[in-house]
Amino acid sequence: MLYNVVVNDWGETTYVPTTLGNVLLVIVILALLGLSLLFAQKHTKKLTVKQLAFCAMSLALGTVLSNIKVFHFPTGGSITLLSMLVICLPGYWFGLGVGVMTGVAYGVLQMLIDPYILYPAQLIVDYLLAFGALGLSGIFASSKGKNGLLKGYIVAVLGRYVFAVISGWIFFGSYAWDGWGALPYSLAYNAIYIFAEAAVTICILLIPPVKKVMGQIKTMALAD
Repeated sequence: MLYNVVVNDWGETTYVPTTLGNVLLVIVILALLGLSLLFAQKHTKKLTVKQLAFCAMSLALGTVLSNIKVFHFPTGGSITLLSMLVICLPGYWFGLGVGVMTGVAYGVLQMLIDPYILYPAQLIVDYLLAFGALGLSGIFASSKGKNGLLKGYIVAVLGRYVFAVISGWIFFGSYAWDGWGALPYSLAYNAIYIFAEAAVTICILLIPPVKKVMGQIKTMALAD
């Protein structure tokens, strides 16, 4: 048996992996991370130990901040304390491949620490693809302007939003508000918490001292 069927506090049927399920899940996750690493190596220069340490620190800090929830919705999704920004940083520092790899790793951590799984296939969209999309910040890693991080963050958030909407449309359509179709409901529901956090983050990134500090941190991350 790979998982146990459990009814949560809201009367929903959820799936909790057994020991065997967790072992197989780890194997699959390691395989995916391996593929992500190969992708990263093809699109970026070889990472140094220092750069890997920066990625690890981002994962650790992002995980901590994800547990500081300004608001949490009972059917999934929450406004956190800038956790998406922190996970976008490796992509901004080191490029698209590393960003996606870090985002996938973060999604795995979220799945293990705070899972909300109603359907087994849902974990791929909600945790691997949606959080992996935060690595799209790497598209602007080589941006010479001062707003590279801001542009990368916006694209990354939009990427996560797309996968969150797909998940809501396919897996959570039954929760749609009265008079709402599954897709409009998913578009509105996911926009509330994702774009609320994004709006606050963008305001912070536009503060000149913050922009300066972010630039200095990138210089440190890329220094030999």
